[in-house]
Amino acid sequence: MQSLKDQAIIVTGASRGIGAAAALALADSGAKLCLSARSAASCSGVMEEIKNRSGEAFAASCDVADYAAVERLVAETLDRYGRLDAIINNAGIVDPIGAIATSDPEDWARNISVNLLGVYHGTRAVLPRFLEQKQGVIVNISSGAAHNPMEGWSAYCSGKAGVFMLTRATALEAADKGVRVYGFAPGVVDTDMQGLIRASGINEVSKLPRSSLAPAADPATVIAWLCSEAASDLAGQELTIRDEELRRRAGLSG
Repeated sequence: MQSLKDQAIIVTGASRGIGAAAALALADSGAKLCLSARSAASCSGVMEEIKNRSGEAFAASCDVADYAAVERLVAETLDRYGRLDAIINNAGIVDPIGAIATSDPEDWARNISVNLLGVYHGTRAVLPRFLEQKQGVIVNISSGAAHNPMEGWSAYCSGKAGVFMLTRATALEAADKGVRVYGFAPGVVDTDMQGLIRASGINEVSKLPRSSLAPAADPATVIAWLCSEAASDLAGQELTIRDEELRRRAGLSG
């Protein structure tokens, strides 16, 4: 893994799952982290583990659906570290799971507010800084659901499809100005979200045995690698952890 020594990186949804694992991988590479979740207290375990590994991190409360809150998050990171090098737009929810005909409009809209608007808010809040300094990395957590409709996941699939296009649009506007943007689909990972999916019993993903799910450390390794210069030739692309060449380059075996 290439060193990210002293780089300042924001990770949204950092309290658990892929976000927590990514934070640890980034810290192990030398990055200084802002750990974001709706409740900063929920990141205490991750922050403690980073400090046990001689890393540096602080936690901040932020609802990514609230643009003003995301702006404050960016400002606090800059105040704390004096720089900002990357953002991992990871925060996301799968609910509501269920048929469109019986869905709750407010719950459906909340999903889009977190999964799509949240990524836009993170991008919008960091992009002026990245353009000014002519460098910066944006990693948007995507999904196979962005390209394939899944029964019961109308909101989630729609939001992730929007993230795919937002990634492409951001790259179109900013790639030639030094900003590297990636969409990254982490695969089916053993997280709390997958627990909710299994409990729903809807579509084939809910039928997957837990033993078949990947550990969160696998996508975390790729995310940290994407923040390094070694991944610069892949900027602007939608990537998937199922790509064997990507796995090899990021240092994943098998």
